[in-house]
Amino acid sequence: MALPVSKPIPRPIADHGAIGNLSTTALVATDGTIDFLCWPCFDSPGIFSALLDPEKGGAFELAPDLPEARRIQMYLPDTNVLLTRWLGKDASVEIVDMMPMPQSDGACPTRIVRQVRATRGEARILLRCAPRFDYGRAPMSVTLKDDCAIFSSKGHPSLRLSGPVKFTRDQRDVTAALILRHGETADFVLEENDVPMLSSHELHELARYTIRYWQDWVSRSTYKGHWRDAVTRSALVLKLLTSIRHGSMVAAATYGLPEAEGGERNWDYRAIWIRDASFTVYALMRLGYHTEASAFYRWLSERAAKSGKRGALRVMYALDGSLPKKETVLEHFDGYGGAVPVRIGNDAIDQIQLDIYGELLDSIYLSNKYGEAISHEDWAGVCRVVDHVCRDWNKPDAGIWEIRSKPRHHLHSRLMCWVAVDRAIRLASKRSLAAPFTTWIKVRNAIHDDIWRNFWNEDVGHFVQSKGSTELDAALLLMPLVRFVSATDPKWLATLDAIGEQLCDDGLVYRYKTEDGLEGEEGAFAACSFWYVECLARAGRVDEARLIFEKVLHYANHLHLYSEEFDTHGRLVGNFPQAFTHLALISAAYYLDRQLSGQRKGEWQA
Repeated sequence: MALPVSKPIPRPIADHGAIGNLSTTALVATDGTIDFLCWPCFDSPGIFSALLDPEKGGAFELAPDLPEARRIQMYLPDTNVLLTRWLGKDASVEIVDMMPMPQSDGACPTRIVRQVRATRGEARILLRCAPRFDYGRAPMSVTLKDDCAIFSSKGHPSLRLSGPVKFTRDQRDVTAALILRHGETADFVLEENDVPMLSSHELHELARYTIRYWQDWVSRSTYKGHWRDAVTRSALVLKLLTSIRHGSMVAAATYGLPEAEGGERNWDYRAIWIRDASFTVYALMRLGYHTEASAFYRWLSERAAKSGKRGALRVMYALDGSLPKKETVLEHFDGYGGAVPVRIGNDAIDQIQLDIYGELLDSIYLSNKYGEAISHEDWAGVCRVVDHVCRDWNKPDAGIWEIRSKPRHHLHSRLMCWVAVDRAIRLASKRSLAAPFTTWIKVRNAIHDDIWRNFWNEDVGHFVQSKGSTELDAALLLMPLVRFVSATDPKWLATLDAIGEQLCDDGLVYRYKTEDGLEGEEGAFAACSFWYVECLARAGRVDEARLIFEKVLHYANHLHLYSEEFDTHGRLVGNFPQAFTHLALISAAYYLDRQLSGQRKGEWQA
């Protein structure tokens, strides 16, 4: 009897680095395979999706034939240019992977450049390029020419692969092999077929420009404190996920990567969540990146200005501020580790999530406090948004975690409604703007009193997730961070201790342990772990905070990249790399460094 044929296993999420050009991001595995890339933009259909289905997803494989070689992957210092090395007994090879950055005139065709070099001995280099248009759903053809291969599919831009080899067609794929000796190099480029093909000299100049671009950008950072390498890498991730055209930032580079093994919590994060707004502006300003913070602020202000007569906002938007696509399922994909359904688009767009108004107003307030003044039109939009909050703050919603069960009265949502009104009052006072102060102050106080009256549970001795419940929620960690309650208030400290006892497992903090309308369990939420650290530091428990922070730093992958969550072994799960996690890391590092350095005054503060 014939043995069953086992399916290929996707590479672990953690075994990847990320490269990009501020329009899209590619993931490069430690074995030299690009197994995730949407082309030409973050939210475009995928052409390489082997990370979600090794058989049908498509990939770009490039590696030396050195089976027993040790593999090392690193970034060139202070860049998003990736170096993968193979160290064998008789030969060593390295590949530099990058997506060239925009030139001074803004021109930046989407392009993958892979530079292979033999650093010792002689090695055979193997290549297989297998793009799959429209997430593998579109038929395609391959045409070979003297110096390149053309991949075509109706309705999609044709792609051209070029390099110093003779390409061979293998059905829909292209393969090649060449021998490199010590000091020899070979450049491979994947780009759209209608852009000019670059010479070897032009490619190397473009590579130097790209390296210099990233290093110059890093040099603008004002952060000089503890854990600078981790903070710098997090900043580089945030920049990598930023759209140079629109100023917005996607939540993560990927879609469909599961929050739990074999589960159904597989979402598309290639959109811009309003929720990430204040964290993003906060982090960029703290590090001295005011240009990027201002660009995102303008994008956010435009959402308020276009909010309509009633001031309601969507939970998320596409890169250009339009509505993202509706949620659909890629039925033909097996999913990462069998986790299905593989979703693109996100139906959470239709949910009511009242907390988003607090994040929006907090970011606008911070931008005005430390940056440019708000325009008359944008302030009119803000007033509509705040009036909407004043009308709807006491309604149930899906909450920050986008539960798909019955809406509830969530404490975090109520908290952020308070933030929305509070920051609007502060901004109007600071900038002498016209505002209905009497109404807003009355509502702000009403929300404040409602939180203390209905969300502090005397029986369990801590604040609770939702009205009438006894459960905890790690989102409560934001209560002192948004200055609703003192970080040393006895009732808050009781809540912090309860979170540490019930939701924290050796530094890994879970969002909640209540039913949320979905099957299966999820992992620990990485951002919550960093919020917990910051709360401990603000409570004066600096040694405890530092130890947990160091633990969580070591849960990152080899390049100090994070996904959304950790499994019980501390391995990365969920979409990757995740902006929310890196934003929380920067905030925790910044505050903890201030505590350790004894610096309280004369610094940037919220």
